[in-house]
Amino acid sequence: MRNLSSFFKAYFSKKMLIVFLLGFSSGVPLLLIGSTLKMWMAREEVDISTIGYFSWVGLSYSLKFVWAPVLDRFTLFSAGRRRSWMLTTQLLLMACIAFLGTLNPKESLSVMAVVCVFIGFFSATQDIATDAFRREYLTDEELPLGSSINQYGYRIAMLVTGGLGVSLVDSPWIKLNWHGLYYFLSLFMLVGFIVTLTVREPEVPGLSGSKSLRAAIIDPFREFFSREKAFIILLFVFLFKLGDAMSGAMLTPFYVQMGYSNQDIGLIAKIFGLSAALFGLFIGSAVVYTLGVFRSLWIFGIMQSLSTGLFALITFTGPEKWALAVTVLFEDIASGMGSAAFITYLASITNRKYTATQYAILSSIATIGRNFLSGFSGDMVKALGWAPFFYTCALIAVPGLCMLYLVNKQQNAQKI
Repeated sequence: MRNLSSFFKAYFSKKMLIVFLLGFSSGVPLLLIGSTLKMWMAREEVDISTIGYFSWVGLSYSLKFVWAPVLDRFTLFSAGRRRSWMLTTQLLLMACIAFLGTLNPKESLSVMAVVCVFIGFFSATQDIATDAFRREYLTDEELPLGSSINQYGYRIAMLVTGGLGVSLVDSPWIKLNWHGLYYFLSLFMLVGFIVTLTVREPEVPGLSGSKSLRAAIIDPFREFFSREKAFIILLFVFLFKLGDAMSGAMLTPFYVQMGYSNQDIGLIAKIFGLSAALFGLFIGSAVVYTLGVFRSLWIFGIMQSLSTGLFALITFTGPEKWALAVTVLFEDIASGMGSAAFITYLASITNRKYTATQYAILSSIATIGRNFLSGFSGDMVKALGWAPFFYTCALIAVPGLCMLYLVNKQQNAQKI
């Protein structure tokens, strides 16, 4: 166990600032094809099942391991193996997000879906490159803090594209419609673009630039699956945040149906909620730093499950602001803590030689719940109702905790 004074000292450095800003760049597109878009669709009275199916536009996040070897093998231009991909995807994302703002859910739903698929693909590709960059840029000792700070940037981007953006639409303070919001938020991709231009490409000792594409595809998988009980690790990665992800896919339509206004959703559920998540990330990273990854995963996994079930409270109280604040506070703190431990765990089990591919495999599996299974969450709500839906999502956490027990047991056995 390490002390907190060294934790605070390590937290503030130029390297961590770069990781933070790149995390911000990765987080900008997510809600713009996720909950922010779903709220726009809900206000336009799009069918709840259709809104649920729109979760599938982000399937690229769960399939990025397919083309991750290409990023490990090829460099687009002289900026470097990681930076060339980062710069390209950041520019493409800015253009696509702005174009999405020209469309309307009532008139161009199919076109919106196609554009969102492209945004998801370019965003997932940016994530492959930035995740690999972070793993190669930071030392093993810096990795736990860097993983948490990356999540800080990611969550603050979500606060901007979710909380701030939603609050501005049709607000009494500023006349901004949904189209103008997407034009405005597309400019935030410049943050990552400027940082990527100024930072140096990390050097990876022992990296062979002559590796064939076939080797780049096969070697990362071979190395990972040669590990003892690799499939148990993958099951844990898949299940740990599954219930949390499935409930999260329906939260914005839930708030709308419960009767909350744009301003209530933006200020309480988004800004207040994401601020709570940042606090959770900070506390979570401190706990991981002092107690270690596995102890933290146990604590935070149980908290995540309880916080998901708590959303049923609003179905009994109606659109009371205090009920929304209580549930959001608990859920986002628990989610932030869980993310701090989970992202650290994922990064720690990747091999530096195959960073992009192995991290993409793990993060892809982790996001299947959010990007594929959550597509059925609208149908689940129709079949079960809101309260049973949240109870069901809370119970989904139990298999993940069982897998955590097996992974932890294996880890302890290897130390003996």
